[in-house]
Amino acid sequence: MRALVVYESMFGCTEQVALAVKDGLRDAGATVEAVEVSRAPSPGALREGAVDLLVVGAPTHALGLSRPETRADAAGRGRPLVSRGQGVREWLAAAEGCDVAAAAFDTHVRRPRVPGHAGRAADRRLRRLGCRRAARPESFDVEDVQGPLCDGEVERAHAWGVGLAASVDSLRPR
Repeated sequence: MRALVVYESMFGCTEQVALAVKDGLRDAGATVEAVEVSRAPSPGALREGAVDLLVVGAPTHALGLSRPETRADAAGRGRPLVSRGQGVREWLAAAEGCDVAAAAFDTHVRRPRVPGHAGRAADRRLRRLGCRRAARPESFDVEDVQGPLCDGEVERAHAWGVGLAASVDSLRPR
């Protein structure tokens, strides 16, 4: 199986989760690459059989996927950003279609727990593009807006990646 993990990350937490998911997929036998969203191929290009699984991850901003305004707010917090250009929202909006299995995840501040999740928004957009859902969207907790990830979340992300590989294998025609 070939997989691509595309992520947007402000302060590095979503990137850590993406890399752990990548490692889980690899440990389950997948050939996998993880790329920051500004370097990712168009989702529409994936229709041509480039990958069997697309995994998309983003931090939750203002109840969903980031916007230019929320990314500008993050940039004003005084820490260098991992993702400096377009976000997952714009990347998916530019796609014309995507005929692959897909899964989405997000990072989300543990407390206070607020409504909205970037992973759910990405999942809806992926399905509108024609992607087949490989798994329900998953959220990984961070202690605060700028991190760090809560204890055990990297390990949970790795296990989720292993599980994704198995779910995609079960979706394949026999």
